[in-house]
Amino acid sequence: MIKQPSEMVNVEKKIRILIAGFPGIGKSTLALSAPNPLWVDVDRGFDRVEAQYRKPVTQPQTYEELLEDLKPGNLKDFETIVIDTGGQMIKFMTPYVIKKNSKNGQFDGSLSLKGYGAVGREFERLTNYCSYELNKNLVVVFHAKEEKDGDVTRLRLLVEGQTKDNVWQPMDLGGFIEMQNGKRVIGFTNCDKYYAKGTHGIKGIYNIPELNGGKNTFLTDLFAEVNENIKKETEIAEKQKSLYDGIMNQGTDFVNTVENAETANKALKFLNSQENILTSKKELKSMLYEKTKSLNIKWDSKKGAFIDAVSSDTVAS
Repeated sequence: MIKQPSEMVNVEKKIRILIAGFPGIGKSTLALSAPNPLWVDVDRGFDRVEAQYRKPVTQPQTYEELLEDLKPGNLKDFETIVIDTGGQMIKFMTPYVIKKNSKNGQFDGSLSLKGYGAVGREFERLTNYCSYELNKNLVVVFHAKEEKDGDVTRLRLLVEGQTKDNVWQPMDLGGFIEMQNGKRVIGFTNCDKYYAKGTHGIKGIYNIPELNGGKNTFLTDLFAEVNENIKKETEIAEKQKSLYDGIMNQGTDFVNTVENAETANKALKFLNSQENILTSKKELKSMLYEKTKSLNIKWDSKKGAFIDAVSSDTVAS
């Protein structure tokens, strides 16, 4: 069904976010601050989260078992799927993709080069399934590792092979958690230290509040901020579109009055006096050019005006 942008203003977007950081920095607890999460704990970190912040959990033994857990009928009470961790999930998928195609594996049970590609595609398929078919938010947690690049130490996802590209591509947001001045922060803007991803007004460094027994709502609040920003962006775009339509209608009326050089100059004067909204001036001047061309009205570059039937001069750009 085709929809106008205005029809999408009040549609709540399901957010896909990647969270990375070193072990023990609180990634799982932060991930579980998302709205009504189901915790897919393939990293077996359930007991490392304080009891008061634990959420309903599945700890499947195989990837096939996980796919059974993620059937729509099992998820009506949840708004978010939390995959913890993405690196372990990729390992979890290894027997699955090898079983589907023996060329995805090697004799020792590890992935072949083709297998890494298959796992990457399966990971992307899973994220799309959670977002589009299940209509859930998705939080994917990754451990981070340090890599030396000359004198610079960079943070990278702890993930095997080429699959790192597959995990970043579908994400709306991606943040690295680190300590700054004794406080936890999460960064959503690329920098020399790490790769991150920000959209819809989410950028820079966000402070992660200390819980101290309080409510764990960081991602719930962040997702609400994203959707409020999307609503504002859409409203601004709709306002611009309305202004654009108005200018285009007036400009088209002026262009349609052109019969000779005098009326062409009046139309041009009007177009130059109007505010440019989106591509309005470019489009209207193109319309005026086509109209004057059809009437053999030429542009006199010395006079800076249209004249009738002077073929030696160039037409206005």
